[in-house]
Amino acid sequence: MNSSNIVNYSSSITDETDRKILNALIANGRSSYTDLAKEIGLSRVAVQARIQALIEEGIIERFTVVINPEKLGVQVSAFFNVEVEPKHLENIAASLADDPSVTSLYHMTGPSKLHMHGLYANHQEMERFMKEKLYPLEGITSVECQVLITRYKSRMGMRL
Repeated sequence: MNSSNIVNYSSSITDETDRKILNALIANGRSSYTDLAKEIGLSRVAVQARIQALIEEGIIERFTVVINPEKLGVQVSAFFNVEVEPKHLENIAASLADDPSVTSLYHMTGPSKLHMHGLYANHQEMERFMKEKLYPLEGITSVECQVLITRYKSRMGMRL
């Protein structure tokens, strides 16, 4: 592990060892406790206890897999800026968050903007989502959509 990747975020919860564990898990979330222990220089039990503490503190939210959508035939990756009336923000966000095609959803600064990413099998599926699910939501004042052409980098989580 390259220690130059480690940024010293101020936290009373984590120390340098926790950051080393987190960086190792970011690089390979499937590392065993034994492999992590060898890499970090702790016992397997100590690494396991630290990871469990990071989970309990909410620093590690979950372990997951990152899938390349193109390899599964997903042809359209689209980013949306959805402007909404403030009184409808929470309801619209909840409705969109429940949709399986929506992969991320954020409330951004500016005039009640939701920034959303969605994955669709094709342009027809995206159009159906827009016409049947997005546009009918009460309180939406405008929708801007941009379709991804090339993905150069995609990152899950944060850099430590």
